Amino acid sequence: MNDATSLDVKAYAETMAEALSLPLTPEYAPQVEANIALAFRLVQLVLEFPLSDEAEPAPVFTAEVMRA
Repeated sequence: MNDATSLDVKAYAETMAEALSLPLTPEYAPQVEANIALAFRLVQLVLEFPLSDEAEPAPVFTAEVMRA
């Protein structure tokens, strides 16, 4: 399952719904399947983004309240 084209979205949705004990009614199945397919297409963009070996993670941001 390297890309969205090799993913059986319907089978994936049914399997995950069963594994998570969630009802997947025929009424909502098409929308769930569409969202899963979209998520897999978007993750492909992230996985294909080129990063150099020298890339560093961003520093941790912590919000501090400024007092006047």
